[in-house]
Amino acid sequence: MSERPPISPRSPRAALEPEQVPPPPRRSERARNPFVVVGNAIFTILIILMIGAGTVYYYGRQILETPGPLKEDKIVNIPARAGKRDIADVLLREGVINVNPWAFIGGVFALKASSDLKPGEYSFQKNASLRDVIATIVEGKVVQHAVTIPEGLTSEQIVTRLLDNDIFAGSVREIPREGTLLPETYKFPRGTTREQVIQRMQQTQKRVLAEIWERRNPDVLVRSPEQLITLASIIEKETGRADERSRVAAVFTNRLRQRIKLQSDPTIIYGLVGGKGTLGRPIKRSEITQPSPYNTYVIEGLPPGPIANPGRASLEAAANPARTRDLFFVADGTGGHAFTETYDAHQKNVAKLRAMEKQIQNDTVEPSEDAPPPTAAGASADTNPTAATPRPAGQKKPPRPATPPAPATAPSPAPGRQGAAQSTTTPPVVQR
Repeated sequence: MSERPPISPRSPRAALEPEQVPPPPRRSERARNPFVVVGNAIFTILIILMIGAGTVYYYGRQILETPGPLKEDKIVNIPARAGKRDIADVLLREGVINVNPWAFIGGVFALKASSDLKPGEYSFQKNASLRDVIATIVEGKVVQHAVTIPEGLTSEQIVTRLLDNDIFAGSVREIPREGTLLPETYKFPRGTTREQVIQRMQQTQKRVLAEIWERRNPDVLVRSPEQLITLASIIEKETGRADERSRVAAVFTNRLRQRIKLQSDPTIIYGLVGGKGTLGRPIKRSEITQPSPYNTYVIEGLPPGPIANPGRASLEAAANPARTRDLFFVADGTGGHAFTETYDAHQKNVAKLRAMEKQIQNDTVEPSEDAPPPTAAGASADTNPTAATPRPAGQKKPPRPATPPAPATAPSPAPGRQGAAQSTTTPPVVQR
């Protein structure tokens, strides 16, 4: 058995004192190196940052990719000069996003889109994620509004339509020259200035006119693109049917070739009211013979300028009229027109139209005993037969040997068009 060490007696005071613990071993000189200490601190910080970045990336990606709250596509306007916080507030108010505005701002920074956000009107798709929303604004593909300008309107009427449309901004300095705007369907973003709209319509008209002029029939009688527009504007106001434009163009071309007055009612109206386009009452007999640069019952050939802004189809018809010998046309009662080469055949068509109008009137309204009978075709003593032209509703005079009556049952004309349709329920009345 091993012997236990002898117990040394201790004094009471010594027994109360703690035993001396040996000091810990000293760290090596390498561990105490300041570079090692700094390196360890940096490594620890990097680990913490990596963990934090991973967490932010994970949750940030969830925020960016999670489908949004929109239940259906929605158009939202981002105002000009709006900051990132303003845009976030608009999107949140419109229900496009449902995250905190600061989350939106964070997403913008994460996608490096801070300087690429563009104002405008945007269409956000159903359930668009935050990433999709930001991408839509960055791409700048704003909503394009379709604006249709009908054929046959005057420049003043077109400007009025632009001023009444609230998607455009700004004013119009002056009314464009007649015939310089191309009626068509255009697409513009909200906020486009009205001057820009007019410039685009003028540029399109120049391009289309140049193309049509290059392809014109070499036998066409008009001598310049400007005269082509003038003839096309008369065709535009005379018929709204696509299948008749070239034949109406042939009638006027044949009359120009034979030096016969065109005698087109829409030219009288333009001479009376100018760019307003609509007379608002029947043409008076005195106005038919009233001298005017635009009155083709008085002047020879074409008027001095267009009476409206013709569309592409009417320009094509004027440049390439049908090959016919027609000199007259009158409504046939079915929505179209009857074309003839001789005055006698034309008078028969006028008589048919008048009989049809009278029958329709008898079927709808019982005539009064003292009501005057409908004017018979050829009642006038005019001995100079000229082209038949359809009359606008409420602006037709009784047929004369020189002038055929308006169409009877043509379809309703396009807005702004005159001379393309005539009601069948009431005979025309001429104011003296």
